[in-house]
Amino acid sequence: MSNRAAVMTELEHIEVREVPDPAPGPREAVVRIEAVGVCGSDTAYYKVGRIGDYVVDGPIILGHEVSGQVVEVGSEVTNVAVGDRVAIEPGTPCRDCRECMAGRYHLCPDLVFLATPPYDGALVERMAIDARNLYPIPDDMTYEEGALLEPLSVGIWGCRRANLEPGDDVLVTGAGPVGLLSAAVARAFGGGTVTITDISDFRLGLAKEMGFEIERSEVPSERRFDVLLECSGAPGVLANGMRRLRPGGRAAMIGMSKEGSIGLPLSQLNVNELSLSLVNRYNHTWPTAIELVSSGRVDVKPLVTHHFPLEEAADALTLSGRVGDSVKAVVHPQK
Repeated sequence: MSNRAAVMTELEHIEVREVPDPAPGPREAVVRIEAVGVCGSDTAYYKVGRIGDYVVDGPIILGHEVSGQVVEVGSEVTNVAVGDRVAIEPGTPCRDCRECMAGRYHLCPDLVFLATPPYDGALVERMAIDARNLYPIPDDMTYEEGALLEPLSVGIWGCRRANLEPGDDVLVTGAGPVGLLSAAVARAFGGGTVTITDISDFRLGLAKEMGFEIERSEVPSERRFDVLLECSGAPGVLANGMRRLRPGGRAAMIGMSKEGSIGLPLSQLNVNELSLSLVNRYNHTWPTAIELVSSGRVDVKPLVTHHFPLEEAADALTLSGRVGDSVKAVVHPQK
């Protein structure tokens, strides 16, 4: 059976190739991939070939925001069945190390994460994966919504890391997909006011349409907040955002910093006993993400602005740099 994949053969070059048709191991399932969201990390690997210590050193298949339908299961699989529509958690831990046994499976030193070198991702028609990474989604949830449960999970984990409490006034810096979804989670978790800052008029307009208060990054107000969710990764934004926190405020650094090291004005921040938490993906978030979307408390649909077939994966990966009025590209391998 034909199984096509969008293979990055070198920097800024994608070829659609035939790859081996997957066969499931005892604890695995084969999923027909229906929707793959493009993440900033995919674009970084495509354009520069690395993120921190993760370096692309050969052909790789990108994509880790993914949903599809189960078409085959291994002999020991009990949690999903053929025909199930599923969202995929892209990180597979060893499940036996100290971190996994302590419940911190997302910190497993041997985590196999889709589209993180040297592991292939989901821009393929069919793939095999540990069935324990699969979460059935309701029939009325689209595959696009299922794929966006992954960036939504980042927002859920960021809010948890910031110990967000009902009534907290929240500042979200960066109105990209993760920023918008983090803001949506903060509101769903009972945040008081939720304000988003950015430099893009289009993205600020979308944030306003989604019901959030907005500010342009270069003209901040004098308002103060209880929680900061830093989602931009831009230089200086974390420090400036923490200066806007009230005493006892909490910050979560969600966006990957573009700086090797970050300076913080500790003499100013210490007197208010501010807390800063770092965010590495997510932990046990998919059930919450499914409930937030299926209940209508979070609407992820406005984020999907562009759709592409597998043959146009390169255009999807470069969308944000080419089209200002864009937020999230979704690739549909079956189309």
